[in-house]
Amino acid sequence: MNKFTSIQDVPNLQELLTVARDCKQQPFANKHIGTNKTLGLLFFNPSLRTRMSTQKAAYNLGMDVIVMNVGSDSWTLETRDGVIMDGSATEHIKEAAAVMGEYCDILGLRTFAGLVDKQLDYSEDVLEKFIRYSGKPVISLESATRHPLQSLADVFTIEAHKTTTRPKVVLTWAPHPKALPQAVPNSFAEWAIAMNYNVVIAHPVGYELSGEFTRGASITHNQDEALHNADFVYAKNWSSFHNYGTILSHDKGWMITAEKMSCTNNAKFMHCLPVRRNQIVSDAVLDSPNSIVTEEAGNRVVSAQAVLRTMIESLA
Repeated sequence: MNKFTSIQDVPNLQELLTVARDCKQQPFANKHIGTNKTLGLLFFNPSLRTRMSTQKAAYNLGMDVIVMNVGSDSWTLETRDGVIMDGSATEHIKEAAAVMGEYCDILGLRTFAGLVDKQLDYSEDVLEKFIRYSGKPVISLESATRHPLQSLADVFTIEAHKTTTRPKVVLTWAPHPKALPQAVPNSFAEWAIAMNYNVVIAHPVGYELSGEFTRGASITHNQDEALHNADFVYAKNWSSFHNYGTILSHDKGWMITAEKMSCTNNAKFMHCLPVRRNQIVSDAVLDSPNSIVTEEAGNRVVSAQAVLRTMIESLA
């Protein structure tokens, strides 16, 4: 595996989950494989879980880690091709990616959607240019359209808690004061469908995700109907895909509450974090025994370690 940007980069999902289980059970068993190897992490956006979990995963494998925040720890980058660089950007992505490839064995890149130009965001321009110019394996630490490390942790968590072969997994939109990207819901839908879960996506009219991510899921505008007999409830906000980047609704009736969870099959509550309490989900749900958001976040180490281990083994 020489890149990890989506589920399409995973040759065998069940094999990767097996590696993840091994990493969970024996986190230091393969500490030798990363000796004398360097992971470079480049952040265009803030991070808590992604940064800490990926660093810890690398340390568990014996790797050295270099972390840089673009614009504060490095020169500002120009990403466009064929431009006259007489503006604020100091270095072109071609040279920056190539140089980082000289210093590192694997690169991790986190870059969000701008939510202005849909075509630009969905082309994954920055991520693709790092893959092209670095000459090294690249891991997406979240991109404009997907968050595969989060999604791997999500399905790993579901596998640990499911009580039926094909659980009903509900991805539901929830209100948020800011316009957020579609990356997490896109990615979660893609991975949950690949796991052959019974996936139901609930959202208000106008919040349809791109069909490339939701084929195989049931889609409804009725949240109560979706939640009925659900085994897992994953709440997440996203902005409109078709009216790109806009907020079409602030309907607080879509917040997940204890009353809504009562119609589920004693469902586990999930969220990628950070989460806005009493906006996305009520305190009563988030603090309940059925909330597995902390375990889910802990499994971010597992997902990163499984991917890094697989990549290192591919380098041998």
